[in-house]
Amino acid sequence: MALPFVRLGGSYALFFAVMGLLAPYWGPYLREQGYDAAAIGILIAIVHATKIIAPNLWGWIADHTGQRIVVIRVACAFASVGFLGVFLDGGFLWMALVMTTFSFFWNATLPQLEALTFSHLHTDTHRYPRIRLWGTVGFMAAVLLGGEAIDLYGAGVVPMMIMGLMLALVLLSLTLPATQPVARHEDHHGLWRILSARPVVGLFLACFLLQASHGPFYAFYSIYLQDYGYSGLSIGLLWAVALTAEILVFLLMPRWLPRIGPRRLLLAAMLLAVLRWVLVATFAHSPIIQAFAQLLHAATYGVYHATAISLVNRYFTGHLQGRGQALYSSLTFGAGVALGSYLAGMLWQPIGGVGTYYLAAVIAGLGGLVAFWMVAGDDRPAVSRA
Repeated sequence: MALPFVRLGGSYALFFAVMGLLAPYWGPYLREQGYDAAAIGILIAIVHATKIIAPNLWGWIADHTGQRIVVIRVACAFASVGFLGVFLDGGFLWMALVMTTFSFFWNATLPQLEALTFSHLHTDTHRYPRIRLWGTVGFMAAVLLGGEAIDLYGAGVVPMMIMGLMLALVLLSLTLPATQPVARHEDHHGLWRILSARPVVGLFLACFLLQASHGPFYAFYSIYLQDYGYSGLSIGLLWAVALTAEILVFLLMPRWLPRIGPRRLLLAAMLLAVLRWVLVATFAHSPIIQAFAQLLHAATYGVYHATAISLVNRYFTGHLQGRGQALYSSLTFGAGVALGSYLAGMLWQPIGGVGTYYLAAVIAGLGGLVAFWMVAGDDRPAVSRA
């Protein structure tokens, strides 16, 4: 079967366009609706916290039924229905329920889309970054259009834009071709043997800490910039700087991964995350330095994610592939970002945005230490074959 490059790339573009509105602008939207920092931190943490359970549950269903494409379609459809509750005014508890329902289905989508993509790629996994970069293109387009729309119409336009993108993704998911289900067999090592291997534990723990350090960024970076006088368009442009750098990295990763090796790339991403959060904290008034800090997103997300997902794909094979992707998503973008967002909401007023970003730098540094001591060198297998 020919690789459905356009449909897979389009699916990533629409999925991450939704994220391109949620990540930078959901916080400002919630503040416009009257929520304080603690409430915003909790509501954004909910979106990520559901990744702890939802991807694993849906991954188990997909792996055991072999109907990965059905899971993707159902998840997209029910997430869209759940998000409709945003348009009803019911206060904090209602919003928390809506975000829980929406994200429970929404967070099932990406891990299964990743697994579907790798199934279509077969042994050509080095081509993954060039499909995944369309997600970054979609994210960047949404960030720029969203910032301009907020300047013109206010943050209340954000839910309507998200709803339109989600409906488009539902329609596109109906055109995605399935792959042949992987034959069920007893894996020689089994899921728990893989999970107990020191390099796998180290990878997940390091990724958890790095994503926890991103919590203040995803929850409050746009609010942080607003408080320093940046306009919606300026905020959108700063996010676009990060995403442009990310696109370039995804184009280069097929060359870098085999030449440099995943462990060295992962360590570099961790160290540059420390620098990034220090710059965000120290030079909030400087658009130039903020732009440079955003360029480091190329490392702290682009290099990091392409490297981590390559390692996950190496460690979890066969019928465990879907659950491996789900575990990676739930422990890092789920538990990691949820904890980081929650702590940022609790600390934002007591220690301020500057103090919160310095703390993020410390957490990223801890992630780097874990990766250095526990993640296997590039010439060693993650799981013993003995």
